[in-house]
Amino acid sequence: MGIFSKFKDGFKRGADVLQGTISKIVGGAILNEDDLLTLEEAFYEGDFGVETTEEIIDKIREAHKSEKSLRGEDVNTLAREILRRTLDGSEGRLLAKPNSKPEVICLIGVNGSGKTTTCAKLGYRFKSMNSSSLLAACDTFRAAATEQLLSWSERLDLQIVSGHHGSDSAAVAFDAYSACESRDFDRLIVDTAGRLHVKNNLMDELYKLKRVLQKRNPSAPHHSWLVIDGSTGTNVIEQARVFHEKFGLTGLVVTKLDGSSKGGALVSIYRSMNLPIYFVGLGEKPEDLQPFTIDYYLDSILPQREVALTS
Repeated sequence: MGIFSKFKDGFKRGADVLQGTISKIVGGAILNEDDLLTLEEAFYEGDFGVETTEEIIDKIREAHKSEKSLRGEDVNTLAREILRRTLDGSEGRLLAKPNSKPEVICLIGVNGSGKTTTCAKLGYRFKSMNSSSLLAACDTFRAAATEQLLSWSERLDLQIVSGHHGSDSAAVAFDAYSACESRDFDRLIVDTAGRLHVKNNLMDELYKLKRVLQKRNPSAPHHSWLVIDGSTGTNVIEQARVFHEKFGLTGLVVTKLDGSSKGGALVSIYRSMNLPIYFVGLGEKPEDLQPFTIDYYLDSILPQREVALTS
């Protein structure tokens, strides 16, 4: 399956809602107020958030006032323009080989967001780019986390540093950095323990891990990515804000977009946080973790319609 096909499948739920609504409106020829209300509901249902939805609808209303013959097919173009402008700067980009090594990537988030599998999939992706990486199993609080990452690393032929259940996660990170440096790896990918953003004691443990890494390299971690379950929609925005305030996030990875997500949350999260989206999880296979691209996203959610616009 090609990369674009993965995007289409991943955003199918949100796309079905929007495309179904727009197709229905197209069938109604010239737009009317009922059509606009139907569109507004569809964007809200798609988790695009209040600001983006209102901006899209206001733009369509404005266009409708100046051009009464505005038709349903024009909606697609107007909505795409606003979404593209809103997402400008959202594509996170990494070099195949970091400028200085080891480059440290910390994966942060609550339990169940997909951090551990993302850690392994990132290692697999870098390996496919001929870039070496070492995994650090620093989720020592969840009994199955280390075993899960060990299983993934064996399956994908990746190297890993781990500790026993209940051990000091910061100490594991310290040892992993030392191993990464001595073995001349390009990157260290750190799987941190899942924690609720409202629990200060857990957040303090996360900050301790950061301090320990900085003892080895004042610039570490070079990337601090919040891993977000895309199926939870806009509910993660407050969570993201707290993690950003406490740890200093540099980017996002949005997982579990394979059919359960409405898709619009990507826009509302980026709009609120202004943090680049580096990767999206579009399935369970290692190769289903893909770099986020605006074009593929828009073409999955709101594909271009081959209909001439009203002049």
